Amino acid sequence: METETLTDSIVAPARWWALHTRSRFEQKVHTGLCGKSLEAFFPRIEVMSRRKDRRKKILVPMIPGYVFVRSVLTPEEYHRIIQTVGVVRMVAFKGKPVPANEQELSSLMILDGTDRTVQNRTYMRKGDRVMIMDGPLKGLEGFYIRHKNKTDQVVVSVDLLQRSLEVELEGWALERLSE
Repeated sequence: METETLTDSIVAPARWWALHTRSRFEQKVHTGLCGKSLEAFFPRIEVMSRRKDRRKKILVPMIPGYVFVRSVLTPEEYHRIIQTVGVVRMVAFKGKPVPANEQELSSLMILDGTDRTVQNRTYMRKGDRVMIMDGPLKGLEGFYIRHKNKTDQVVVSVDLLQRSLEVELEGWALERLSE
């Protein structure tokens, strides 16, 4: 009789993976993944709709064309995810899926559903890395930028997707993080 070693019983931790979706299929992909009992995250922001007869706050994709899924990513699980209606591909490098950065996803989760002014920006690497220490976005990490004669702003970047989001701040407590 063989004995099970400690390494045999260790299961790889679930990681977040980015999925590129068909245009305007983010909600359908999110619903499809949840219907397969998978943990999915579809970051959205609240904006005013521009209808002719009325103005109403609605939730729109924070990063259009992308949904995140948490998985151990076994070959079987990969195929279940990829076969979800609306999924184009899993974000990969040289054909191998690349997991999303956990801290970046945590920052997106803090921004999810916010009515703060959030705008997609060109991906950037320069600037001081900061964390918001107070207010409704406490714990959010990003890059600090300040425009002349404008409010303070933090840019949250998602390296895996080469995308950045800009959030306006009103004098909130920021702390510079060391690299």
